[in-house]
Amino acid sequence: MINEFLFGISSALAEEAAAAGTAAGAAQGAEQMAEMSPVAAILQMALPLVAMGAIFYFMLIRPQRKKDKQVKEMLNNLKHGDRITTIGGIYGTITAIKDDTITLAVGQKGGAPMEMTIARWAVRQVEEVSVENEGEILA
Repeated sequence: MINEFLFGISSALAEEAAAAGTAAGAAQGAEQMAEMSPVAAILQMALPLVAMGAIFYFMLIRPQRKKDKQVKEMLNNLKHGDRITTIGGIYGTITAIKDDTITLAVGQKGGAPMEMTIARWAVRQVEEVSVENEGEILA
C-alpha cells in the first residue's frame, strides 16, 4: 500500500516532467524517481517493524505493566485484619506487618491461633470476606 503510494508520487513527477516537454525536466523527473526508490525500500522494510513494535507494546507490555501496578498497589495497601490468600494457597488473617514480612493467623490449635510469617510478595490476593465473618464456616 505504501509502496503503491510512493510509486504513484514518483510516476506523477515523471509524467509532469514529460508533459513539460523539456529534456531537462524529464531528466529531473527520472532523477527524482531514482531518489525515491531507496526511500521507498527503507519505508517498506521499517514500517512492518514499527507496526510489530506497536502491536507488541499494546498487546503484551502495556497490560503487564498495568497488572504489575495493581499488584504493587494491593501489596502496599495491606493492613492488619485483612484476609488474604498466599501464592501457596494458604488462607489467613494478617495479624502484624513489618517491612517485608507479614504474620498470619491461619487457624486455631487448642484455642490459640496458629501464626506463620510470610514474605509480603507471597500474597496473591486480598479476600472480600471481612474479619467479622472469620468465625463462621466459609463455603
